[in-house]
Amino acid sequence: MSAAIEPQSVRTQCPYCGVGCGLLAEVQDGRLTGVRGDPIHPVNRGRTCRKPLELMHAVDSPDRALAPMWRDVRDGRLEPGTWDDVLGRVTGRLRAIIDEHGPDAVAFYISGQLLTEDYYAVNKLAKGFLGTNNVDSNSRLCMSSAVAGYTGAFGSDGPPPSYADLALADCFLLLGTNTAACHPIVWSRIRDRQAEGAFVICADPRATPTATGADLHLPVRPGTDLPLLSAMLHVIDRDGLVDDDFVARRTSGWEQARAVAHDWPPWRAAEVCGVPAEDIELAARKFAAAGGSMALWSMGANQSTVGTLKNRALINLCLATGQIGRPGAGPLSLTGQPNAMGGRETGGLAQLLPGYRKVEVAEDRAAIEAHWGLPAGAISPTPGLPAVDLFDAIADGTVKAVWIIATNPLVSMPDNARVRAALEAADLVVVQDAYHPTETSSLAHAVLPAAAWPEKDGAMTNSERRIALVRRAVAPPGDALPDWEIFARAARQLGYGDDFAWTSAAEVFDEFAACTAGRVCDYSGVTHDRLRMEGSVQWPAPDLPDGPSPERLYPTHVFPTPDGRARFAPHPPTPTRPTRSTATTPCC
Repeated sequence: MSAAIEPQSVRTQCPYCGVGCGLLAEVQDGRLTGVRGDPIHPVNRGRTCRKPLELMHAVDSPDRALAPMWRDVRDGRLEPGTWDDVLGRVTGRLRAIIDEHGPDAVAFYISGQLLTEDYYAVNKLAKGFLGTNNVDSNSRLCMSSAVAGYTGAFGSDGPPPSYADLALADCFLLLGTNTAACHPIVWSRIRDRQAEGAFVICADPRATPTATGADLHLPVRPGTDLPLLSAMLHVIDRDGLVDDDFVARRTSGWEQARAVAHDWPPWRAAEVCGVPAEDIELAARKFAAAGGSMALWSMGANQSTVGTLKNRALINLCLATGQIGRPGAGPLSLTGQPNAMGGRETGGLAQLLPGYRKVEVAEDRAAIEAHWGLPAGAISPTPGLPAVDLFDAIADGTVKAVWIIATNPLVSMPDNARVRAALEAADLVVVQDAYHPTETSSLAHAVLPAAAWPEKDGAMTNSERRIALVRRAVAPPGDALPDWEIFARAARQLGYGDDFAWTSAAEVFDEFAACTAGRVCDYSGVTHDRLRMEGSVQWPAPDLPDGPSPERLYPTHVFPTPDGRARFAPHPPTPTRPTRSTATTPCC
């Protein structure tokens, strides 16, 4: 009888939310036996919430996908096959559809659960080699408002502050987030600072654990966040609390934003919002007068018909008070999924290319075409279909084939009856997941088994721009493979093998990191080896020998806009109709 293998601890990252906690995966005899917080990881310092503590049961679940499966017709039986056989059938169907209907008849629907290498590989295959920008993510439902908010205000996506600022802030404004329940480790750090005297404001219609733990709860009526934030800006302007020097020298659009805020005195906002005028005034003064103030938000702000405007309104408060680029200050969106940030950086939305580039910008397309060794004009200048429109296009027959990866849209998309009808109408549905059956895979022509956490290596980026490794601790079951490797195998079946000839996730990462050099989200000084050695790295991290990456963006108050100034945005002068607003909603 052979001796049991000694237990080992593998440093890795949590696969649940965007906080990005470090974990120790406990492994014995090739099985995951437990999970605990990593005491030396800078995000959680050994703390953990309840969510990752059951990961071993998820990894060993009896409904794991174990073999590639195929059926010619949807009412047939899914039969297991080899990777070469099933991928050959998938790519053969894709090629036939593209030849008959063009590349935009094909779409990919991906997920913030993917690792950075997976995201990069699927974007390269679809946007570079198949010629379709129809690649969108369930992160569209979560974080696209934050993308638009940051880009509109600063000229680039990317949250300016870091978690280190939580220990330095004197005031926190939380809106659209039940942080205590959804991002518990961030909440614990806020509470630590609150115990030292920081003032916590929570705007939420409900008395959530976050609201009851705050020093000031603003019970705003659903759909009235914008009047509330306009009234706060009104008070800051009226009471002379604007950082006039910063606004004059470093921003544009202040007069327009100020004019709209002028129409929202606290008494008027109180009538609309249901928040006492004196509480609106107190919140505004606390935020403006603090030595350092942070605005934090999540799905309650983002998942709204006016989500981008809510983001801009929160950023307006930071700009008006000069709370940007300095310790303990700034706007910090709390990402829902573990690698929604990494997905944005790799081009994982329909309008994006790697490195925070845009498909409609000729210079951006040319840079990625050169990086991928493609001829000029290979990448389409037309943005692809965002998530909801993508499924509408499948339903009406414009999109014939969809490849769904690491997500279950039949459950998580709005109007699931519409999604079901779309998938039932599609000529080809491919579902790539660690689990089967799911509601979505039950409608698939092909099911491709993917490795799960912690069965593969790769990077994730959390809400504070911190890159860390998810490390392989156990072998994937059956024939399951890392997602990037599945895309590389598909590329070889399509005749693009030389351009996808990676032998490891580290090689995929290196190729992606190289194309970010000089961008706001510069990864060029980061490698898997560096992440193993240092544990984690915050971007920007250029390939330079002169010290660590900065904890926050824009310390010199020069922004990547045409004139180098940050931009205010005026709010609508009338309240919007009720939306999901600040009520906490699940991520996708």
